[in-house]
Order: sequence, then structure tokens, then C-alpha cells
Amino acid sequence: MPTAKEQSLAEKFKSASGTVQEFCPHGTRQDCERVGNNTVRCSKLHFRRLINKHTDESLGDCSFLNTCFHMDTCKYVHYEIEYPPTLDKTASAPNKGLRGDNTMTLIQPQWVQCDLRSLDIDVLGKFAVIMADPPWDIHMELPYGTMQDDEMRKLNVPGLQDDGFIFLWVTGRAMELGRECLQLWGYKQVDEIIWVKTNQLQRLIRTGRTGHWLNHGKEHCLVGVKGDPAGYNRGLDCDVIVAEVRETSHKPDEIYGLIERLSPGTRKIELFGRMHNVQPNWTTLGNQLDGVNLVEPDIIERFNTAYPDGNCMKPREKKPAEMKR
Repeated sequence: MPTAKEQSLAEKFKSASGTVQEFCPHGTRQDCERVGNNTVRCSKLHFRRLINKHTDESLGDCSFLNTCFHMDTCKYVHYEIEYPPTLDKTASAPNKGLRGDNTMTLIQPQWVQCDLRSLDIDVLGKFAVIMADPPWDIHMELPYGTMQDDEMRKLNVPGLQDDGFIFLWVTGRAMELGRECLQLWGYKQVDEIIWVKTNQLQRLIRTGRTGHWLNHGKEHCLVGVKGDPAGYNRGLDCDVIVAEVRETSHKPDEIYGLIERLSPGTRKIELFGRMHNVQPNWTTLGNQLDGVNLVEPDIIERFNTAYPDGNCMKPREKKPAEMKR
């Protein structure tokens, strides 16, 4: 049984919406009615088959479903969610898990388009939580550029944090390199989160796009700690996330809620992010973001001093006074 303190803490982070719309295990409404009780209409979410002129139903379901790169020509069967007339589509959107009592002051999302290999991270200050999804060189063909192992080791991650947590996404051969980087950056690995991937129909992924010997149906996120963090919460979440895959490199939104509950209201930074990653209380860095958006006055002042032209995609020119140090 949870203690009174644990119950109070869990209630504090309870979702404001209160309910989650559940998917029917039978998939489509037709399959549900075929095996279920026809006298009671199922109230859960169902899927609708998308049958186009080029679809050959005898081939069955597309292995990649809504992540298929060729949906306009793919001959396999695809699906879309069949929303009941009374249900707003936003009701089934992933809840990112921020606390619902509206007592927390959230800083607006901030981001900087930059080359992390040369960015002067001192202008950004310190953060309680770091999350990174690096473009590891996993010796596979990928739809984006990768970084060499030594470039990863030399990233100035230590300068972003004195005390706090790091969440480092790894896969394939990068798992051992990721552990090495944690140690080099001054962290002790204390946990590991597993993301179990499901497809659009909420079934386990069996034909992942990565893996040399076996298809990967999961990803790992190493959790490290540095120094003596304060104000964090233990035991609110588990180390397994079961969530649907989306486009390449798009991690599950559930990770943001998990981190916010662990370290509520603190400054957080995400490395190698894209525009779909920007969040309240987070500063996002990456070379695929749209320009620069900063809201904290002291950060804006330091940033404008270091980068008068706002260009962080190249190493900044140091002033003579800095070169003499």
C-alpha cells in the first residue's frame, strides 16, 4: 500500500484530463462486432481500413502501417483511427504528463539552431536535467547525418550541469559508447529506460528499420546522475515506456512527463532536438531547428553578446580579451 505522502505526490501529478481513451483489442469495429456481444456497442476506439485503388487486400497489412514511406503507392492495407462522433480527436492525443493543478509556472519553450560541436554552451547557464538523442554512427544507412565517436566524447556536456540527471538515448553499437560517454562526462549510470515500440494498431513492432541480426522493437535510454541533485521525486514512474512509433528519431512524448515528475519545475535542456521536441521548461538545441527563440532575459543578453549575428551554426569568433585568457 502506498503511504499518505506517496498518494499525495501521485495526486499532485495526476493528468488534468482525467481519462485516457482506450483502443479496442480487436482493431476494427467490424472485427469487434464479429467476435463480441452485438447487443452492447463497444465504446473503445477502433481503426478503419484504408482501401485505395492501388490496394491489394489479399496482401494483408503493411508492416510499417502509418510510418510507411510509400503510402501513396503501397499495395498493402493501411489504417486510420475511427473517431466516434462525440469524441474530439485531441482527446486521444498523447498526454505529456505535466501536472494538472496549474500551480507550476512554466517557462515558454526555448530553442537554438546550432552546431553542438562548436556552440558556446556557457551562455545558456546550468540545467537540472539533460536529455540527448545523439546521431550516433551505428554503421547503418540513416536519413540524417551522424557524428563520429570522438566528436561525441568531446561534446561539452559537463558544462551544462553541476548537479542533476541526464537521459541519453542509445541503440545498437552506441549502447557501450553511450555508457563510456556518461563516465567521461562525469555521470554515474543509475537506471535504464526501455521504450517498447508499438505500431499504429498498438501491437508490438516486429519489422523495425534497425538491427543487424534481429529487428529492433525497442530502444534504450540510459539514466545518469551527477553530483547531488535536489528537489527530485523517487518512485513515481517505472523504467518501461510502451508507446507508438512515429517518424524516424521521434521519441515518445511520455518521456517528458516522466522527467517532469522526477524533477518538477526545473530548467531542462534537450540536445539534438527538432521542432517537435520543443516543450515548456525546456531549451532545445539542434541543427534542424527553426532559428533562435529565447525568452529568459539573462540568457538573451549573454547570447546576443556571444553571437551578435545570431548564427550558431559556425564557431564564433572570440574577442581579443577572451583570447588573452
